[in-house]
Amino acid sequence: MRAVYAESTDPDDPLAGLVVGERPEPEVPEGWVRVAVKATALNHHDLWSLKGVGLGKDKLPMILGCDAAGLDEEGNEVVVHSVIASPGFSGDETTDPKRSLLSEKHQGTFADTVVVPAGNVVAKPAGLSMEEAACLPTAWLTAYRMLFVRGGVRPGETVLVQGAGGGVATALITLARAAGVRVLATSRSEDKKARALQLGAHAVFDVNERLPEKVDAVMETVGRATWDHSIRALRPGGRIVIAGHTSGPRPEDAQLTRIFFLQLSVIGSTMGTRSELGDLMRLLESTGTRPLIDRTLPLDRARDGFAAMESGDLVGKVVFTL
Repeated sequence: MRAVYAESTDPDDPLAGLVVGERPEPEVPEGWVRVAVKATALNHHDLWSLKGVGLGKDKLPMILGCDAAGLDEEGNEVVVHSVIASPGFSGDETTDPKRSLLSEKHQGTFADTVVVPAGNVVAKPAGLSMEEAACLPTAWLTAYRMLFVRGGVRPGETVLVQGAGGGVATALITLARAAGVRVLATSRSEDKKARALQLGAHAVFDVNERLPEKVDAVMETVGRATWDHSIRALRPGGRIVIAGHTSGPRPEDAQLTRIFFLQLSVIGSTMGTRSELGDLMRLLESTGTRPLIDRTLPLDRARDGFAAMESGDLVGKVVFTL
């Protein structure tokens, strides 16, 4: 079958190990199901995998990809939930210490076929296209959980989204605006700031620019480069929700004094549950909100999508179609 996979990993030249070619059809373990992939979306996770982050050499070759929308064995339109819990685990799968994402231990979604546990298949709403639905299981689910589950953001509050442009950041802006939240966003790029306004941000600023108002919550995926700004942007009692650190994990100053004196909450968030994926899709259907897709490419041109992500030349999601 056609597939896009990591043949090797290299932190300095990640695309060197990327292969677009053929892989064997997957076996289907008991309790798992086969999904014919129709659309799949690129995430930073895929680029990090090619750098060797979370993907050991003993797992190579590994088909990349976490997101997929397609058809189950009965021909039903479905979306794949990419968090794979360990056997026998019950409850919130994001709290399973032995959980993994597709393409870490199990072959991923950049292929004609993906095999997943039966419980990881969710019915796709008719109102979402395959391409739109494929954007949701990683970046958009991460954003949904950051805002409404871990962050507890409510209509009328003000949220700062750091680093507008990436898949999670564009999802944060779009979902927050749809839920009646006041949205501020930052970026170094004038083009990305303009796009953030189009997506629904009420105001945009340069990275680390002083804001005219304090915010109730900050959505942080940048890390080192924006941490000081994020902490200083919060009102007393505010909260910062962290789901990544693309600029590095270690801020020069953690701002501990400000955190305890202003009673700020620092909250970690990762991915989301199968039920939250269903909630997200219902929210999109009921509000008419849709994911921003930067470009759609056939799977055979996956390398072009990876190169665009590596260069930062994206606003929204890259979708591969099959």
